[in-house]
Amino acid sequence: MAHPRMDEDERPPEPRQASLLQISNGVVALHKRFHGKGPQSCRVMYHGDVVVVVLRGTFTHLETMLVASGRVEPVLQQRRALQLVTEEAMKELVSDATGRAVEAFLSANHAAPDAQVEVFLLRPEG
Repeated sequence: MAHPRMDEDERPPEPRQASLLQISNGVVALHKRFHGKGPQSCRVMYHGDVVVVVLRGTFTHLETMLVASGRVEPVLQQRRALQLVTEEAMKELVSDATGRAVEAFLSANHAAPDAQVEVFLLRPEG
């Protein structure tokens, strides 16, 4: 008996794709929790021992006003301080999604354009 053909939309996601989706959804949720709003976009890349998350449109209305008035440094300082607070939650999220320990977490923000990059170095397999 022939098996019914599944459309690509109906197929369960590949393990790596599921990890990417879990990371993306988790980072957006954490961003909403800690910043009061989510990013306009979130893209996750996972290759080898590295996971990179690129967020765009992350600034709150107040941060956007400060940047527009030339007060970029206080916004970036606040973002750096918040990364220290959110680091463990971010590392746990990526570790749970990939099944691998996170050895290092690096984060950077940019004001114009409004972008944030999170880099996770995973413990090598084996």
